[in-house]
Amino acid sequence: MSDKPLKGLSAVVTGGAKGIGFAIARRLWQEGADLVLLGRDAAALDSAAEALDCSQVAADVTDAASLERTFGLIGHFDILINNAGAALTKPFGKLEPDDWHAMLALNLTAAYHTSRLALPGMLARRWGRIVNVASTAGLKGYAYATAYCAAKHGLIGLTRALALETAKTGVTVNAVCPGFTDTDLVARAADLIESKTGRNAADARAHFASYNPQDRLIQPDEVADAVAFLCRREAAAMTGQSLIVAGGEVM
Repeated sequence: MSDKPLKGLSAVVTGGAKGIGFAIARRLWQEGADLVLLGRDAAALDSAAEALDCSQVAADVTDAASLERTFGLIGHFDILINNAGAALTKPFGKLEPDDWHAMLALNLTAAYHTSRLALPGMLARRWGRIVNVASTAGLKGYAYATAYCAAKHGLIGLTRALALETAKTGVTVNAVCPGFTDTDLVARAADLIESKTGRNAADARAHFASYNPQDRLIQPDEVADAVAFLCRREAAAMTGQSLIVAGGEVM
């Protein structure tokens, strides 16, 4: 296999400036893809785009009208990575309707909007890759993360159903499900636990790592490897799948 298996292909990565999204973008770039990064943090986007010598567009994936304008400007692309997302931790009794709607808008509905905009071009060319970055929370429950789990379960359902609709078209639709990953999101969660419970952040990180039978946090590059595999031309038989990157947490 070529060391540039994605050469000649173009990719859009939402939430591509930080964490898992940036690791995915970097891996696709290393494998030869032309990139456009989407995100809300303009400064982070500028930094990421400079590092990868690629294009970037500031966009809110929860704003359907903004997305439509953005995708109109981007034009042709072959690969869509729906990575933008965030987690909210609250007891169910304190989960407000606005919390619920915000979690679904970012972690599920945004992927509907981006996929709806990307698919016509992919279907016309009879080739495309859509990869949704879900979570082990799309395959099991976590206490105090009801809305996030519901959204990620929905994202897995979207992946499977859309994969069946596109199975004969040359377009594949898959998901990658990381466990707790060593990103700013986990760091912020650890800091929140420290501020609310008095447990230090290191203990909180160790608690997250304990979910993984390997007793460690997943590294962003490990998630990026799984995503890149699904994007390759050689992965044509992979569709409707949820690749779990979690050290055996979910089997």
